[in-house]
Amino acid sequence: MNKFRILFLLLLISITASAQQKLLSPREFLGYELGERFTRHHRVVEYFQHVAGVMPNVSLFLYGETYEHRPLIYAVVASAENSKNLEQIRMDNLRRAGMESGTPSTKVALVWLSYNVHGNEASSIEASMQTLYELVDPNNTRSQEMLKNTVVIIDPCINPDGRDRYANFYNQYGNFPPNTDSDAKEHREPWPGGRANHYLFDLNRDWAWMVQAESQQRIRVYNQWLPHVHVDFHEQGANNPYYFAPAVEPYHEVITPWQREFQVMIGKNHAKYFDAQGWLYFTKEVFDLYYPSYGDTYPTYSGAIGMTYEQGGSGRAGLSIITQEDDPLTLRDRWIHHHTSGMSTVEITSQNATRVVDEFEKYFKDNINNPSAAYKTYVIKGDNNPDKVRQLASWMDKHGIKYGHASAGKASRGFDYGTQSVQNVNLTTEDLIISAYQPKSKFITTLFEPQSKLPDSATYDITAWNLVYGYGLKAYALNERINVVKPYQFKSPENPAITTKPYAYIFKYKSLRDAEFLAALLKQNVKVRLATQPFKVGGESYDAGTLIVTQRNNERVTGFDNLVQTLARQMDRKIYTTSTGFVDSGKDFGSDYVTYLKAPKVAMLMGDQTSSLSVGEIWHFFEQQLHYPVTQIGTDYFKSIDLNKYNVLVVPEGNYRMFDEKTLGDISSWVSDGGRLIVIANALNSFADQKGFGLKLYTNDDEKKAIEKAEEALKEKEGLLTYDAAERKSLSEFTPGAIYKTTLDKSHPLAFGLGDTYYSLRENGLRFGYLEGGWNVGIIKGKAKPVQGFTGFKANRKLDNSLVFGVEDKGQGQVIYFVDNPLFRCFWENGKMAFANAVFLVGGK
Repeated sequence: MNKFRILFLLLLISITASAQQKLLSPREFLGYELGERFTRHHRVVEYFQHVAGVMPNVSLFLYGETYEHRPLIYAVVASAENSKNLEQIRMDNLRRAGMESGTPSTKVALVWLSYNVHGNEASSIEASMQTLYELVDPNNTRSQEMLKNTVVIIDPCINPDGRDRYANFYNQYGNFPPNTDSDAKEHREPWPGGRANHYLFDLNRDWAWMVQAESQQRIRVYNQWLPHVHVDFHEQGANNPYYFAPAVEPYHEVITPWQREFQVMIGKNHAKYFDAQGWLYFTKEVFDLYYPSYGDTYPTYSGAIGMTYEQGGSGRAGLSIITQEDDPLTLRDRWIHHHTSGMSTVEITSQNATRVVDEFEKYFKDNINNPSAAYKTYVIKGDNNPDKVRQLASWMDKHGIKYGHASAGKASRGFDYGTQSVQNVNLTTEDLIISAYQPKSKFITTLFEPQSKLPDSATYDITAWNLVYGYGLKAYALNERINVVKPYQFKSPENPAITTKPYAYIFKYKSLRDAEFLAALLKQNVKVRLATQPFKVGGESYDAGTLIVTQRNNERVTGFDNLVQTLARQMDRKIYTTSTGFVDSGKDFGSDYVTYLKAPKVAMLMGDQTSSLSVGEIWHFFEQQLHYPVTQIGTDYFKSIDLNKYNVLVVPEGNYRMFDEKTLGDISSWVSDGGRLIVIANALNSFADQKGFGLKLYTNDDEKKAIEKAEEALKEKEGLLTYDAAERKSLSEFTPGAIYKTTLDKSHPLAFGLGDTYYSLRENGLRFGYLEGGWNVGIIKGKAKPVQGFTGFKANRKLDNSLVFGVEDKGQGQVIYFVDNPLFRCFWENGKMAFANAVFLVGGK
């Protein structure tokens, strides 16, 4: 029986057992007042079970589980009448959005409240229980009135793993009564903190990308409802007052006037309640509506009024802390503020329910019939790598984005992502067509438009994320409407029966799926060789990077032929064979140019001094995408381990103090003896200009002098800085996240499968010169200019003629330098490919 089904049955049993009880408040059920302690996740689930068991107008759903096997639940609260008609209301809303056929017969507003996406922003889960109780309390006339025309969906905890990590920390180290001194241990979480989930991902940046299991399961149910109003409850620094809508600029241009207007209406309603209590708050600052993968923007681009609410506190606040204003800030204060804004949101929505629903319907009618964006069609050419197209299509399926084939080929003109210019394009019936004339139109625009308008460069997150660049696809954006008339057809490779034992199996290496296949072969102890130059055999041409699996050296692999063929078919890999190692052109299979790939034994640093986000990206990539073992080594005991047990060491982003002269010397010797060191982003600072390593901030003294001279001249030109201009000036040195076209040396193994161009997502201000005596595999050549997104002009000018990624040969080993993090949030598909190449292909013997 499915594990989710078993857990759901246990929930039902628990609910049934409590069905004869009276409704208990959170205090009565838990045995303590909310705010006296941090409630562990399982107790919150039990309280929601209790309420659902007692109150017939509450429906409780299990929508998945976390990596650590905690349940993900949501409750639906409605009036008695609407509860009986819940499925009709849900389906009518999808019909209203054009996601289902038919005409709606109900008109009910839907409000979705999401709590505790960051585990150590821990007050909102407490508020969720009180909000649930007040909404269903039959004696609460305010709530009963609101529920007549409004259904409320409550997800009490988006991130149970992080939440319990934080609660367990505090319950272990907290003082009773609480110590309000910020220096106390209870206010200082150890690495990695409770903010992120099991794999240390920030789930509030993962709504669109759905890399993590929690996001995938949540987006599935979110799109089954498509609420009209969505709130994501957060916390910020302890010295900040409360923040609520309206958001600050930049707003993405696809956001409608109504979505802006209702944010103001909601904010004014909150202000009424906060003013009455004398609570401090602010609006229209810090938190914008631009990056599409937040808990406020993803709903906004999906037709909702999406908002972030931020309470001062976060993990530093504990149960109580003294703020910079010498006032105590307690957990009770924090949850009450969140509860108040949550109830106010339901209230103002209910008061405007008819217009909320009508505007929601208008939003989707406009999407379907008259999309406002300039580009009406996105074309993914049919000759792209099929694995990448399939991966993109799978992602679109999960978001409810429609795509398919055109009825016939035709000539058109459109923006060519590759050349960054308008070009002629011949459309074929093999191309994948994404039309803007569909329900998810505005979301599509934010993800695929070639250049987003940025009204204000003071943004909270990255400013570019286009998946065409991330996947490295040949694609066009057209102003012309092209209709989709038939579903997209995916073709699996045809592998005829292999009746004779071949001399070798050959596999082309073009995508991350091919890297996964290589990892699977190596895990089964299959010996694999790598063609470092193009060749031709049996009439078929193969690029550099092709994988060759010979009978020779695999004699000890039990059932070798069956194993290789079975793995290839399971992973949809095209099998090529040859009866000879004597090639028609290129290098024969016994040549030194066909190198043996030794299965890597991978270690990575983890712990204090590392970036938990970077660690999580690497960890998740190995376990959940490559399915290849990695050993995490703590920074606190790294110096005591035998590094010779491993031949690959990954150093994540971080601010390192551990790399003293001796440690760097030991690592340098290990590399020279055949080790492979992979260093990511700001971790490069610990190796740059250090003895034994060839990485330099500047390629030579002349380059250094020229850059420093230009900076000095600019400083003189700017003159004195005024106080009110300080923030804007800092933006000139800011790199929030932009996409740069990178020139590749495609003959190097680090670039195999990527072609001659790579689009790098840069979200740091690092700059390093070309490697002297090393391989400059990915570079910004000449003047730097982002193809999409914002970079401050001072930060940008430093990137002229600079390194993006490179390889330093050192003795028998290599050092791979990634200036930009190729695994950033694990949604940049070609970045993952480059990283896999560093692990498996570089340094083949």
